[in-house]
Amino acid sequence: MKPELLVKYLAQSLVQQPDAVKVTTVDKGRTIVLELSVAPDDMGRVIGRQGRIANAIRAVVKSATSNSRKKYVVDIL
Repeated sequence: MKPELLVKYLAQSLVQQPDAVKVTTVDKGRTIVLELSVAPDDMGRVIGRQGRIANAIRAVVKSATSNSRKKYVVDIL
């Protein structure tokens, strides 16, 4: 599964407005940034208390892309 689709699937599973979830990919050489944007009302659901859910999403993406030569970073906008 592509990392963009993985982030989108995880975010849509958490929020109340799944249609507002957007993931854009920014290639910065050896690093690929996955920018996640959700509806303002759902921002707390994606970040979680003390950023635990956001860190869990980042850990899943890191694990899923460990075979890749590029580094994937998830940014929540």
